[in-house]
Amino acid sequence: MAEITHRFINTNGIKMHIAECGTGPLAVMCHGFPELWYTWRRQLPALAGAGFHAVAPDQRGYGQTDQPERVEDYNIFNLVGDIVGLVHALGEEKAVIIGHDWGSNVAAQCALLRPDMFYKVVLLSVPFMPRLGGNTLPTEIMKKVYGEEVFYQILFQEPGRVEEDIAGVGAYRVMRGSLYGNSGNPPPDKRWKFTYKKGEKFTDHLMLPDILPDWLTEEDVDYFAAEYGRSGFSGGLNWYRNIDFNWKMTPFLDGAKLLQPTVYLAGDADPVLTMFKGAVRSMPVNVPGLKQMTIFPGAGHWINQERVDECNAIILNFLGRP
Repeated sequence: MAEITHRFINTNGIKMHIAECGTGPLAVMCHGFPELWYTWRRQLPALAGAGFHAVAPDQRGYGQTDQPERVEDYNIFNLVGDIVGLVHALGEEKAVIIGHDWGSNVAAQCALLRPDMFYKVVLLSVPFMPRLGGNTLPTEIMKKVYGEEVFYQILFQEPGRVEEDIAGVGAYRVMRGSLYGNSGNPPPDKRWKFTYKKGEKFTDHLMLPDILPDWLTEEDVDYFAAEYGRSGFSGGLNWYRNIDFNWKMTPFLDGAKLLQPTVYLAGDADPVLTMFKGAVRSMPVNVPGLKQMTIFPGAGHWINQERVDECNAIILNFLGRP
């Protein structure tokens, strides 16, 4: 099995930490929240074994990558620019792109904004979501949809609020609870709930397992916890704090469809399928190049970690041998 190595590159004005494996055509993997390059630890060697140069960065604000101070530095143009700069820093002009959670959105936006560079797309958990039309800010729509409940993305909007809450609990408990509670392993009443009562804190919904599921080890949790214990969570949370800004700055994407050949993978216990069920149903319309859409029974949000062999097989079949 090919060895995963690490180094730093300069891209879009920041220093970025990357994990990489193999040689060949470039395959870039973008993680979500609260994750790191480490979420792709079982995809990196698989892609390398199939003849790709597999690269998984800690994205802007995460892990060992730079964490700019200003909230506005985490807008979608910078997130896309970071990945474009990564491709160029590696001496390449093209790449397949794979994303999970927030990384799925980054992957889709990379494909929309640079179709000349990103020629195949794999989206995990979060479906392609076209830009909302109309004149209402996305956060205002979220408030109207959930009424008296507080959608978690609204909870994340105030700088420092969730960070203070997490600091009181600690990175280890947050990561252990998030990885377990968002998976397909807990019974439905023990899974993470994405809406909150007014006054509730983010950590009030953490479910801590006595025994970790088979796909997750204590070493895995320790790695995530150590990295977040050092870096904090502000970088990743700032991505959410640009939701309205991203919408304001992208009216030119109204009606845009994802045209590249695309695969979508998710678990049927993933709360994303409830949050964004309309976008999931509309994938065949909004992604004319959709080649496969697989929903795994019993799997949760961390689909590439929970269903390693199945995901790898589908991804490699889709990408083909270089």
